[in-house]
Amino acid sequence: MSLDTIDSLTDELPIQITPYSPTIGGEISGIDLSQPLTDGQVEGIRAALLDRKVLFFRDQNITTEQHLEFARNFGDLEVHPFAPHKDGYPEVLAITHDREHPGQENGWHSDVTWRLQPSLGSILRCIECPPMGGDTLFADMYAAYDGLPEVVREKIEGRMALHDFEGFRVRLRKRGATEAELEEFNKTYPNPEHPVIRSHPETGRKGIYVNAAFTKHIIGMAPEESERLLAILYHQANMPEYQCRFRWAANSIAFWDNRACQHYAASDYWPNNRKVERVTVIGDTPFYRAEGPTTDMDESPFRGRVERQRVAPGPNLFKS
Repeated sequence: MSLDTIDSLTDELPIQITPYSPTIGGEISGIDLSQPLTDGQVEGIRAALLDRKVLFFRDQNITTEQHLEFARNFGDLEVHPFAPHKDGYPEVLAITHDREHPGQENGWHSDVTWRLQPSLGSILRCIECPPMGGDTLFADMYAAYDGLPEVVREKIEGRMALHDFEGFRVRLRKRGATEAELEEFNKTYPNPEHPVIRSHPETGRKGIYVNAAFTKHIIGMAPEESERLLAILYHQANMPEYQCRFRWAANSIAFWDNRACQHYAASDYWPNNRKVERVTVIGDTPFYRAEGPTTDMDESPFRGRVERQRVAPGPNLFKS
């Protein structure tokens, strides 16, 4: 879908999009999120999200209620069972880092893949940001998949991987949760099996859907082979060609599609404060479909090492 097509989908107030990279990221202007959106504006934002995977909004001085109202345009909202909530707003994650609580989200991941039905998307609002640092990076998992060598695709297409909320379990223990309480969480949130390569439910495109934060292993595969292939898949998010980077400011908002991209919150601002609030839209059960749209790699903007890795992988291509 072209950016011109996305522009034409809105009514009354046009949406202008400034791309951040060839395939991912776009800054939206011409929208005031403190006001109710028209159906056309919602449709335009959804179309832009499907194309750019993550959207950025600047200078949006909105209330918590307006944050929630904006998010509900795209689906029902989840309540996170482990993370701290904003007082009086169970759907709003209150994430604050400072001298005593340094940032720790600096690993590539897609939100809540430990759920049976993981998130459609997340909408993060910046309340306070450090004078420098604290950026969030986003990686296009369609492009990451397209860039895989055929020999790797053959091993992972149609495979399933086990996901787990292990990191949260560790934090719950530190906060004093008993083993009985943890077992209740385990029953409520059983380890899901998700496709290693996920078909997007709206675009049909394939993307990598494993991440180092929550994926444990590929099911039905020898541990060594699973570990080796997961390392290759995780590495794809590290390629700068597949990324964009967002520098936060107060009242900035990012809305990303967890089905199509992963993100990484840089932790480079200690001992300064970084305060954000996140609302998460509930998604559906991930699936894999062999058929689907394909990318014309002859038209791909990615060349050099990225292309060589895909076309003629050698023994050192996945090493730093």
